[in-house]
Amino acid sequence: MSNNSYPAVRLDRKRAAMVFVDHQAGLLLGVQDHDKEELRRNVIALALIAKAFEVPVIMTTSAADGPNGPVISELASVVPDATIVHRPGEIDAMDNPDFAAALRDSGRDQLILSGISTDVCVSFVAQSAIAAGYGAWAVTDASGTWSTLSADAACDRMSRAGVILTSTVAVAAELLVDWRTKGGDQIASIFGQYAIPAYSSLLAFAKSGG
Repeated sequence: MSNNSYPAVRLDRKRAAMVFVDHQAGLLLGVQDHDKEELRRNVIALALIAKAFEVPVIMTTSAADGPNGPVISELASVVPDATIVHRPGEIDAMDNPDFAAALRDSGRDQLILSGISTDVCVSFVAQSAIAAGYGAWAVTDASGTWSTLSADAACDRMSRAGVILTSTVAVAAELLVDWRTKGGDQIASIFGQYAIPAYSSLLAFAKSGG
């Protein structure tokens, strides 16, 4: 077992920060590797998960005043107090001193990363974060890019660099640890409303006592 594998390294709500890279309205339109609506739901789920576990949220944008557009409105509304860094030109957000400082100032060493695009915005930050001494978890179903081939290549490159590839549901479960701990009820609701819509049927069945 490699030293960055579960359970040797698990996400910890007291060590983690949720990082959204370029989840911008214009960039979302170009996503082709999976369903845009699924991606949107997972992004909102991650923001709600961060709130449930009191995990700090850091966002960054690229050319928000141009064609990339603003942060997806629902994401911005879920975490209005998030730290946000508007990059004037850096492609790898880690090259932006304000973004790098925001990560340091969070006091967290586990970065839960998602963004658009997977092969540039997420991959570059994740690899640079590993080089800077952070742990990096790339949430693949809350990230998107222009082709499946590009996404697959990026995931392979990140994995080889030591980035842990994961999903929205896995992030929630790893932070929760035990359904009986604080946040369990909220996570079940987030699953049913956003991350696993079919889960809402299970919740309804359970409440009915069926």
